[in-house]
Amino acid sequence: MANDDKTILVIGGTGMLGQPVVHILDYFCFPVKILTRSLDKAEKIFGKHFEIVKGDIGDYESLKNALAGCYGVHINLKGGPKPKDFDRVEHQGTAAIIRAAKEMGVKKVTYLSGCSVAKERCGHAMIKSKYNAEQAIINSGLEYSIFRAAWFMESLPLFIRGNQVTVMGKQPHKLHWLAAEDYAKMAAKSYLQKEASNKIFTVFGPEEYTMKEALQVFCKIINPEIKVANVPLGVLSFIAVIAFSKQLKEALPIMKYFEKTGEYGDPSEADELLGNPQITLEEWSKAYKKNMETAKLEG
Repeated sequence: MANDDKTILVIGGTGMLGQPVVHILDYFCFPVKILTRSLDKAEKIFGKHFEIVKGDIGDYESLKNALAGCYGVHINLKGGPKPKDFDRVEHQGTAAIIRAAKEMGVKKVTYLSGCSVAKERCGHAMIKSKYNAEQAIINSGLEYSIFRAAWFMESLPLFIRGNQVTVMGKQPHKLHWLAAEDYAKMAAKSYLQKEASNKIFTVFGPEEYTMKEALQVFCKIINPEIKVANVPLGVLSFIAVIAFSKQLKEALPIMKYFEKTGEYGDPSEADELLGNPQITLEEWSKAYKKNMETAKLEG
């Protein structure tokens, strides 16, 4: 096949946003390697179909080993929740990958960023770490395609607790919710088109919903009994203190940021070069429900 000599290493491939990239790259006939800290976890997810390499972004020699013989590397990291952890994972981790990639002769890098990332919005540690990661890639001299993606539909189930969904704060902004499969297709196609090199793409899904509206659509399909409600950030801050909730305390700064900050950017170039996302929230929610029902029967 045309791409069988262009191996792509996927870093973060076992995560919910990395798995679709692995499968779509495979669909486009790219040999795929997966870097993981847990071989058992990766093999349970992917079986024996892909080459799985044990390593970590904090282990430079393991990065070099994984990148040996690769044409490209796809980076999908998740830092935080503390500022130093955002910087250590997202920024410093990406910088280490880039150094190793250059040393091992890799030609191209693709990177998942966020749709509100920009120099002028670096007041939040998460945004700053992603912006600095982007700069490390841009300044590397390697070919790159950076994807500033909207909120992913895959995040919606994470809001559910029993029969209740809490929207943290007002979250008034309309968001173009994106299916990871659509984003994965764009990432894979960027390796096929020279015109996609050395660009930062804004990636939006096909529909706009506020966070509450998106959750209402999702919950209506998977379980209409689930209630969706906004809770003021001040109330949640008080609850976090009296309940000694570390998880809530860590989530609040991010949700405070997004309550004030919407989406930015123009997706037209990404849509024209790489194909505009097609999967609607209703379609994705129905597929999610079907997959959950199938897993329950098999389990």
